[in-house]
Amino acid sequence: MSDINSDKWLEDTKFEMDSMGSNQVWTLVDPTKGVRCVGCKWVYKRKLGADGEVTTFKARLVAKGYTQRPGVDFEETCSPVAMTKSIGILLAIVAWYDYEIWQMNVKTTFLNGFVEEEISMDQPEGFTSVAEEQKVCWLPRSIYSLKQASQSWNTCFDEVIRGYNFIKNEHDLCVHKKISGS
Repeated sequence: MSDINSDKWLEDTKFEMDSMGSNQVWTLVDPTKGVRCVGCKWVYKRKLGADGEVTTFKARLVAKGYTQRPGVDFEETCSPVAMTKSIGILLAIVAWYDYEIWQMNVKTTFLNGFVEEEISMDQPEGFTSVAEEQKVCWLPRSIYSLKQASQSWNTCFDEVIRGYNFIKNEHDLCVHKKISGS
């Protein structure tokens, strides 16, 4: 990499690979005859602050999801989005009762979902050892840009939040409630 900020890009590339490892996104396996691999590539982005200065150098490994075939590499791709009126009602309740509200960001969100289909991916460029260069990445978990990534994350999130006794709203699948105390 010949960019003036290559040290920052490399640092975040290593962070991304560490996240993939800690989330056990793939296992290196011998390729299965007749199984086509999904490719992958690195995407680099500079995030700017309000003043227009670079605040973050983001490296992300993404699958070439556009090569996936419906019915072979994926079935479900949709995941729900909160209705605008649900958000409005929530904010009105917060304002009326003077509640506090927080939002959160789940780092490496899409790496948490499990993939139901058998998907193999090429090894990421720059991270292939000579001893394992013939192997491919078998994906038990989702990775950014797979067609089913958002659906896999939504399924994972639903399972986790149900474990905390939240109940999904029947009219808006992105709204969950938990009643505690009386």
